[in-house]
Amino acid sequence: MIYRTNYTWKRLVRNVLGVAMLVAAFYSCASIGRPDGGPIDETPPRFIGSSPVAGALNNTKKRIVVEFDEFIKLEKANEKVVISPPQVQQPEIKPGGKKITIELLDSLKANTTYTIDFSDAIVDNNEGNPLGDFAFTFSTGSVIDTMEVAGVVLEAETLEPVKGILVGLHSNLNDSAFIKLPFDRVARTDSRGRFVIRGIAPGKYHIFGLNDSDQNFTFSQKSEALAFNDSLIIPRFEERMRKDTTWIDSLTIDTIVERNHTYYLPDHVILRSFKETLASQYLIKNERLTPRKITLYFAAPADTLPTLKGLNFDEKGAFIIEKSLHNDTIHYWIKDSLLYKQDTLAIQLNYLYTDTLNQLVPRTDTLQLVAKKEKKEPIQKKKKKGSEEVSEPTKFLSVNTHAPSSMDIYDYISLTFEEPILSYDSGAVHLREKVDTLWKEIPFVLEQDSLLKRKYNFYYEWDYGKEYEFSVDSTAFKGQYGLFSDKIKQSFKVRTQEEYGAIFFNLSGLNTTAFLQLLDMQDKVLRQVPVIEGKADFYYLNPGKYTARLVEDKNNNGRWDTGSYEEKRQPEMVYYYPQMLELKANWELEQDWNVTALPLDKQKLDELKKQKPDEDRKKKNRNNQNNDRNRRN
Repeated sequence: MIYRTNYTWKRLVRNVLGVAMLVAAFYSCASIGRPDGGPIDETPPRFIGSSPVAGALNNTKKRIVVEFDEFIKLEKANEKVVISPPQVQQPEIKPGGKKITIELLDSLKANTTYTIDFSDAIVDNNEGNPLGDFAFTFSTGSVIDTMEVAGVVLEAETLEPVKGILVGLHSNLNDSAFIKLPFDRVARTDSRGRFVIRGIAPGKYHIFGLNDSDQNFTFSQKSEALAFNDSLIIPRFEERMRKDTTWIDSLTIDTIVERNHTYYLPDHVILRSFKETLASQYLIKNERLTPRKITLYFAAPADTLPTLKGLNFDEKGAFIIEKSLHNDTIHYWIKDSLLYKQDTLAIQLNYLYTDTLNQLVPRTDTLQLVAKKEKKEPIQKKKKKGSEEVSEPTKFLSVNTHAPSSMDIYDYISLTFEEPILSYDSGAVHLREKVDTLWKEIPFVLEQDSLLKRKYNFYYEWDYGKEYEFSVDSTAFKGQYGLFSDKIKQSFKVRTQEEYGAIFFNLSGLNTTAFLQLLDMQDKVLRQVPVIEGKADFYYLNPGKYTARLVEDKNNNGRWDTGSYEEKRQPEMVYYYPQMLELKANWELEQDWNVTALPLDKQKLDELKKQKPDEDRKKKNRNNQNNDRNRRN
């Protein structure tokens, strides 16, 4: 009986196991698995051959085929692939499988070295690993020109690396070559602003940067960004020694071998890119968005205001004029109600205009200014409360009050109204200081803003940590068009001295007038002070992180000025303080700074740069892919 029971039980177990194994086998055959494991392939494609061969001499073929050891693709070929000498007709570049085919449509020049610079456009098909700095060269003559010139292009005002700008050489040393002739040799900058021009013959050259928007390899449009070097470029080379290291493993060195190699110079040309001032002066537009105001917009700054003559009205004393700092935007507020109620105002406008010879000449325009109809507010009926009628609230003159509850020691109070002020009662404006528990009336200085006539500023030398109260009685200000201001009352406290810090710069390496700008970590200008006897001081700073930018202000106008190729004038020099300063409350930092101690491309902090290197983005993407794979595993 026991034997029979054991036999039955064993038979049942064998049957269950057999079914389980059959199900498992069926599932493993039927399911589609996704293989995981192992690191992502980081090996770039490898060049294995071409037709014609790399470095071919006396070549006449215009069709070039380049082969690799794996399937490849081209990324942004129009931006990254550059052919020297530059091609007037754009060549056809076609990737396919493991090959790239290039069809040159221009005629081949005799005795010329041709370079097809792919930069990092060639990547493998699966993981996108780039074959960096790959260039293919051949010659239509009996020699290959091998000289190289390298450097970097930076924005002149911000020292930002300029990505994708064309850099070219001219063997024709006439100034007009940049404007009339295409470059002899070209390259394009990478994401760090770096460039390498290859295949250069011995000689003397001018070097230029050009944002070639019309792709004709000449500076033909004033709107194109450009850069030029004051000195001639003379390519040369020298033999140098370098040490090549072979490793047994990641920690153990096998051998170190010294080898001769050819080093090409100059290898660090710095070009500062800028756009010329579009100085053409003309009237962009005029508008009369409200019956009471006329606005004129001009294309460029001007030293003087235009003159207006009324054709259907008397213009004398008819306007209150508000203008921008450089007279390129001008508002005319119409005083007389009989005048601004006219549907159309005819005006003769006299101003300076840039003619076809780029000369400023007098010009006269006749303007018909039609008022844009304002939306009429619905008539409000008086509301009844019980048996009594309740009047609608009085409409007051709109005003924006600047009197922060926590006032900086250097700040001031301001009132900005929506329309010009006809009159005001200074006795209806009060400033009081809290002394113990009482409010004491104190004097202040009231001034109309020099540019914005609708703005009034109130000045007083605040005391640290004191409490103040600013108030304006009702109807203290009367607007040009009949509205009065409402009452205003604002209390505030001035910050204590211990809440601030200060930074003092001792500057060297300067040979001209300059000003220093204090920057936050977003490259935004917070303060600007002139450099006096090699010093620039910033007081009353909030705790935080700062850096600085210095501008050589040669014309002493307080702003950075761009350059001009026609005048052979470089943009004003800019330098960045190469460190980040962390300021704490009640601290004073004193910094010595030689502005020329570092080359320009090493000065600006990476945290400030908006143009980030492409390889950093690719590395981040690859790390994300590895992390995703690790999570799946």
